[in-house]
Amino acid sequence: MSSSPRVVVLAGGVGGAKFTLGVRAALARRGAPEATVVVNTGDDLWLSGVRLQPDVDSIVYALAGENDTQRGWGRAGDTERVNHELQAWGAGWPWFTLGDLDLGTHLARTGWLRDGLTPTQVIGRMSRRWPLGVHLLPMTDTEADTIVVLRDGRRMHFQEWWTRHRAALEPAAFENPGIGDAAPAPGVAEAIAGADVVLLAPSNPVVSLGPILAVPGMRAALASTSAPVVGVAPIIGGRVVRGMADVCLAAIGVETSASAVAAHYGARADGGLLDAWLLAEEDGALAPEVAGRGIRPIVTPLWMTDAAASADIVDAALDAVGV
Repeated sequence: MSSSPRVVVLAGGVGGAKFTLGVRAALARRGAPEATVVVNTGDDLWLSGVRLQPDVDSIVYALAGENDTQRGWGRAGDTERVNHELQAWGAGWPWFTLGDLDLGTHLARTGWLRDGLTPTQVIGRMSRRWPLGVHLLPMTDTEADTIVVLRDGRRMHFQEWWTRHRAALEPAAFENPGIGDAAPAPGVAEAIAGADVVLLAPSNPVVSLGPILAVPGMRAALASTSAPVVGVAPIIGGRVVRGMADVCLAAIGVETSASAVAAHYGARADGGLLDAWLLAEEDGALAPEVAGRGIRPIVTPLWMTDAAASADIVDAALDAVGV
């Protein structure tokens, strides 16, 4: 077992933020180098003239200890004076709150982008403010916002479908226009190639990890790395842990079960992604089914109640593959 593993994580959403906290804590226990965390940018959008990166910000705020743990998004102790003023002007979305501190982040990001910096360079600047303890990279420098195609043919940005409609409108598909011309952000493929282990966070498989895996070259990088690829189930006891991932899974024909999500990713030996898959104790009976798909099942507690519990999950993943 290596005491200083080089770890790459693919992550997005609140689950990804909690898991990243665990990765940082687990590697600190081992005196290991900082992990490289590749973050979903499919949630990104332009709103009121500023560029928002919800998954990036969730992970940055969580690592900085600045996140609002009650709401699960945004900055702790934030106010909404500017948001109220925007709504008074009829600007923005009345159902999409921009906190004042949060808006400061978006303004800084937008200014840097307008100055010619890439999203990778912007995240690099953001990482200087707080000691984050990980190396953050976007999945790509190309804009590839997630669009939801509804059963009735309407199309809307993912954030409108998720935040305004709470995923109540039946989706037929999820698309990322422009992603076909994208490439992994600088440093992503190199990090995967040089990793000792790659971890798939327990993030939404469709709209958090799905866009990352859809970037041309990303699956090839995962297929060619010598590092084991280990995923963590986002399903516990047949139920999603948070959000409406079950609606997303149903739209692509995947059952809401830990075994079905493992099958969705597939075994690396059969052209898929996974070498091993962490299952919750509540789903231990599914281990033979996962093993039958050519993926090594690892049964362990998966509730990320705090950073220490999340770190224990990461330790279980690393120990299981001898890293």
